[in-house]
Amino acid sequence: MSDKPPSIDKTAKPHATAPVLATNEPAPSAHTQARILAEALPHLIRYDEQVVVIKFGGNAMGDQALADAFAKDIVYLKLSGVNPIVVHGGGPQIANMLKKLNIKSDFVHGLRVTDKPTVEIVEMVLAGAINKEIVAAINRQGGKAVGISGKDANLMIAKQITEMPDPESNIMKAVDIGYVGDPIEVNPYIIEMISKSDLIPVIAPIAAARDGQTLNINGDTFASALAARMKAKRLLLLTDVAGVLDKDKKLIEDLTVEEARAMIRDGTITGGMIPKIEGCIEVVEAGVEAVAIIDGRVPHCVLLELFTEHGVGTIVRNKRTTKKRGA
Repeated sequence: MSDKPPSIDKTAKPHATAPVLATNEPAPSAHTQARILAEALPHLIRYDEQVVVIKFGGNAMGDQALADAFAKDIVYLKLSGVNPIVVHGGGPQIANMLKKLNIKSDFVHGLRVTDKPTVEIVEMVLAGAINKEIVAAINRQGGKAVGISGKDANLMIAKQITEMPDPESNIMKAVDIGYVGDPIEVNPYIIEMISKSDLIPVIAPIAAARDGQTLNINGDTFASALAARMKAKRLLLLTDVAGVLDKDKKLIEDLTVEEARAMIRDGTITGGMIPKIEGCIEVVEAGVEAVAIIDGRVPHCVLLELFTEHGVGTIVRNKRTTKKRGA
C-alpha cells in the first residue's frame, strides 16, 4: 500500500458487541451452531451472487491467526454464493524492504514518494510477495485464489499524481511524488471472468499509465475505484481501528452521507480518517450500496460485518435503515 499509516487514534478496543469466541472458551454446542447458521440466512440471501470488494490491510496482514481467519472468511463467502474481490495493501512490508536496501522513504500528504528504483521494489513486494502469500493462504483453506495486479488485462489505467490539495487551504498545489497514480479507467473484464468461475481474485494495487509506466496506487483508492466501477453491493475497508470514533472516542456505528459530511465540518471526524470518509462518500454516491470501515483486529471480521446485524465497525451509506446492517 502506498499510503502512510494515518494518524488515527488506535486506543479504541475492538467493537464490544462483536461475538468473538475467546480461545479458552468451550466451543458452541451443535444447537448454538445451528442457530447461528439460521440467523445468517437473510444475509446469505441478500448477498447471493453479489460483488463484495474487500481491502485487506493493517495488522491482520502480519498476524498469522488473523490472516488465516481472513482467508477462511473469503472462502466461506465464495462457497456461500458471494463474489468476493480482495484488494490488498502492503505499506509495512514495503517499508521493511526499503530499509533492508538502505533506501530512504519519504511521504507527502500520506503518500509514499516513489522514484524509479522504489516503484520497482513496490511492485516486487506487492505483486510478487504479498499477493502470492494471500493467494496461498486462501488456497490452504480450500479456496481457489488467483493473484493479479491492476496491470493485468489493463484492469486499471492510472495517471501520475502531479497536484494535490493543500491540507490547510484545500487549494490544489503542484507536487512531485514520483510514480504514484490515481485511477482514471477501470476495465473489470478480467475480474468478471474470474468471479464467474470458482476462482477468487486477489489484486495488488499496481497500475499502468497509458504509456505503460508502472504506478503505485493507494490501496483504499484502488479498492474504491474498483467497487464503484463494478457497482459492488459492499466495500469493506479493514483497518487497525474500531471504526470512526466520535469526540469521546466512542464508536460511531452508522453514518449517512450527510451525517458524515457534517461530522467532518464540525471536527468530529479528524486527521487521517477524513480522506477515508471522503472516499467512502464518493463510492456510495457512485452507486455502491454501502461502505464499511471495519476492525481488522477482530477475527472473522468480514463474516461478522456481512452476516450479523451489529458488524464490527462503521457503515457509511445514503440512507439509514431500521437495522444497522440491513439492506
